[in-house]
Amino acid sequence: MRINPNQMPDLLAALNQSKLITQEAEMQIATGRRVNVPSDDPTAASLLVQNNDQATFNAGYLQSLGALQGQLSTADSTLGSVVTALQQAETLGIEGANGTLSDADRAAITMELQGIQSQVMSLANTSYEGVYLFAGTITNTAPFVVNNNIPSGVGYVGNNGVNQVLIGNGYQLAANVPGSQLFSASGNDVFLALNNLILAMQGDSGIEDAVGQLSTAASYLSAQRVFYGNALSQAQSQTTYLNSAKLQITQEQNTLAAADMAQAATNLSQSQLDTQATLAAISKFTQNNLFDYIR
Repeated sequence: MRINPNQMPDLLAALNQSKLITQEAEMQIATGRRVNVPSDDPTAASLLVQNNDQATFNAGYLQSLGALQGQLSTADSTLGSVVTALQQAETLGIEGANGTLSDADRAAITMELQGIQSQVMSLANTSYEGVYLFAGTITNTAPFVVNNNIPSGVGYVGNNGVNQVLIGNGYQLAANVPGSQLFSASGNDVFLALNNLILAMQGDSGIEDAVGQLSTAASYLSAQRVFYGNALSQAQSQTTYLNSAKLQITQEQNTLAAADMAQAATNLSQSQLDTQATLAAISKFTQNNLFDYIR
């Protein structure tokens, strides 16, 4: 029988292997993951990188959707308030058309209409988190300003642009209708209709016609709210989809990377025993010599 006179390299290799197993088991127990570095499982690590990238994109889309839904909801609610104000103005106009009213009564109604006019302008300049909702793509400037040089008395200084928000891979959603289309459309100019009613009330002439113009403008504006309802529905559907995808990615990551904690604990215990046994063998080996092996 031939005896290997130099077992130290084998013992040191065994010791190193035991330490590696110990470190890997400790890492799995600490992180709850079996794939902590690419070398643990190159295939799983590659898939995890792809999953993490997708999770990052989805998180960005969800953040955009959260802000978008806030804007859409605020815009829709604001338009609802404008329609209500216009309906109140219409009711006042009908009341003012009554020929039995005194000049003082019509003056009081005129003041109420002017208050509504100011209210509607304020609503048309509504902002959400610093973004003016009805300014087109010029979102940092109030879109409507007083301008007594034009018949409506209110000028639009926004633009006709539409903001597009990326809410998915290649999926964009329009975020707004420009204020020029909502409040100043030809034949449906809200501010012109209000101003005409105020002038008619002051002059006690043409009140019924002015009320009709206002009613038409209010109906038009109410119909424009459909855009916001549809956009909110699409945004909510995409949010639901992305949250579902987020859950699926989490499940896939767990399947790919989650550690078997019981097995990791067993491996740790066994590697520690192996390390102790190897250290004991090394200690004994250093006390022996070649003649001890051939006795």
